[in-house]
Amino acid sequence: MALLVTPNDELKQSGESTTGAQIWSAQGDDPAFKISYSFLRQPIVIVSIFGISGAIDPKIYINRGSGFAEQDAVSFQKRNGFVFIMNVGKFGSLRALRVDPASLPIDFEWRVESFEDGRAGMHRARELIEGRPDAQLVDVGRIPRFTRPKFKLPSFRRKNDSVKTYILANYALAASSATPAFCENGSCWLSVVVPVYNTPVQYLDELLASFRSQGVEGIELILSDDASTSNDTLTWLEAHRGDGVVQVVFNPQNKGIAAATNAGLKVAQGSWVTFLDHDDLIAPHALKVLATEIETFKEAYFFFTDEVVVDDRLHAKGLMLKPSYDPVLLSGVNYINHFSVYRRSRLVEIGFLRLGFDGSQDYDLLLRYLENIPEDKIRHIPYPAYWWRQTGQSYSAKYIDKATHNARKAIVDSFARSGKKIEVLEAATNTLHRVSFQQPEWLWPKISIIIPSKNSLDFVARVLGGIFSHTDYPNFEVIVVDNGSDDDRVLELYRRYKLQYNNFTYDIFRSEFNFSYSVNRGVRMASGEHVLLLNNDIEIIERDWLKEMVQCLAFQRTGIVGAKLLYPDDTIQHAGVIVGFGGLAGHWYSRKPNNFGGPMNRLHVRNSMSCVTGAAMLISGDCLKHVGPWDEANFPVAYNDVDYCLRAGSAGYRIVWTPFACLYHHESVSRGSDATGARRRRFERDKERLRSIHATSSFRDPAINPGYSIDHSEPVVLEPASLFSSR
Repeated sequence: MALLVTPNDELKQSGESTTGAQIWSAQGDDPAFKISYSFLRQPIVIVSIFGISGAIDPKIYINRGSGFAEQDAVSFQKRNGFVFIMNVGKFGSLRALRVDPASLPIDFEWRVESFEDGRAGMHRARELIEGRPDAQLVDVGRIPRFTRPKFKLPSFRRKNDSVKTYILANYALAASSATPAFCENGSCWLSVVVPVYNTPVQYLDELLASFRSQGVEGIELILSDDASTSNDTLTWLEAHRGDGVVQVVFNPQNKGIAAATNAGLKVAQGSWVTFLDHDDLIAPHALKVLATEIETFKEAYFFFTDEVVVDDRLHAKGLMLKPSYDPVLLSGVNYINHFSVYRRSRLVEIGFLRLGFDGSQDYDLLLRYLENIPEDKIRHIPYPAYWWRQTGQSYSAKYIDKATHNARKAIVDSFARSGKKIEVLEAATNTLHRVSFQQPEWLWPKISIIIPSKNSLDFVARVLGGIFSHTDYPNFEVIVVDNGSDDDRVLELYRRYKLQYNNFTYDIFRSEFNFSYSVNRGVRMASGEHVLLLNNDIEIIERDWLKEMVQCLAFQRTGIVGAKLLYPDDTIQHAGVIVGFGGLAGHWYSRKPNNFGGPMNRLHVRNSMSCVTGAAMLISGDCLKHVGPWDEANFPVAYNDVDYCLRAGSAGYRIVWTPFACLYHHESVSRGSDATGARRRRFERDKERLRSIHATSSFRDPAINPGYSIDHSEPVVLEPASLFSSR
């Protein structure tokens, strides 16, 4: 552990003793050393002080979360010397001691050391005091008035070992990082605004301790009281009124969270603002990490972080590891939530929080604030910066129906401001949201459904029957692109459909299977405004599947839409493709139950992805025009959908996955396996081309948090080797 010893102006170093100790002169009546140590540290600290020109009467201040207060000081009667041994713990967010060596001018020897082991520390302490009969060895850890700080890391249960490792590794990495210079220029760069109402004193103590532990300058904490009726709360707030960087605003009337927050915003001085719930905490080094990102991305307008979920006793219950900014996901769930960091100037511009959105006032603010901000100026910081205490007692938890109603009202308003009339339905989780862009029948665009196929009577008959008999979409054509069927029953099926439906056609040609070629051939035949690629081994489940996919094109810049696909046993086959899985690309959460929600219930709402499977892929006409044909030469069979999606993403198009268009997929039944022979060799070539063309071995997919592994369909949390920069 690197100890940082900072003397005040009443101390002057004058040399070094023969034993290697420093010689100092106390020149006033309040000399003081501040001893700082890192978040992760060696627990045993030894301070030795020996008078040279007389006896000394030191005093030690132990910070319990409220700074160096007199009530937390321990004084000692005059002696020739002292050796103090202190156990400061292996980690913690209170990271400093203050030692006043004497109350009068005096020369003295001074030494500070740290040890990992208590026995080694005690051995060293006894060694230092040996031969000094009038000196005293003091174990500070045994002084009755010494108590551990109230702010501490959450404890972990055995099953959460990976969570513990991830959290501690992040905090250790942040502890060793540098603090940006602008934090020390004297101006306030960040205001932390907290609406308070009858908050338990324990929560306020822990909140304040977490703020004071940040170790950066230029920050202020604003506690805006919403006319609390609790004497304990009011007494605590009064005691901390005007306490350095803490401001307390007493509002005369109870008007709710939004009004109390706005009152705090009105007195905020920081150029940036973040919000903290009155029962939550700031994680170690969070504000230093935030400052670093602000310094790095000077043009950004918004930052948001990851969260640790804790219970009332600060036991860690889990992590909220978020993807990058995704307005489609945000329309279904406020996944951004805690530690949203705003420019104060824009908050002023939009009029702060709106009243009438109780329980979802932060969601409404977020939607209004982010409108018209370029996505590259919205940064996700993958750092567990916020401790979210889930006790079931928050407003939105107790009044969930009202909070959900207000969230949907905020979403409707958001789309209305962009000229889109919508309604909001419940998602697969009833408190989450599904935006409906339903249109009159005559406005549904024509869709060309392209089905590459060969033989496989049972499968092609089923998919065609599902489209024509069990799909409620009013305006489509079906094009079967057949690379050489020789089954007379299949050919007869085509002829029957051709006679029965004037929106059905088929094209038979004989060639080696090349999915990309089949797609391009079908696109050239298409007359629809948009194209839907559909494998012949797809089975229709719900009538509105195609309407759902088409309406997803209404999300801004969307060029591709993918569906939720299930295996016949009702487990998940496709919930989006993560680029970079296994150095290539792969489906996440494959084989999970149909109702599996995934992290933050993301699989119960729509998401933006870097890629979706070509087995059921809707492509807008505009995207087809600008991205061009599928790559027949490099990706004839495997990874052609990954290649196309990555090309579309590079061209500025959004790729959306929706769980509300759900289909069965009898995967690759008609084509057979790629595991042997020539097919295996071709598959290996396709993989190598994907790595070479799209650098998938180093690709960091914005749809998945960088804290997750990318070597398996079910991601797990991994210990980071370095801090992840914002994305």
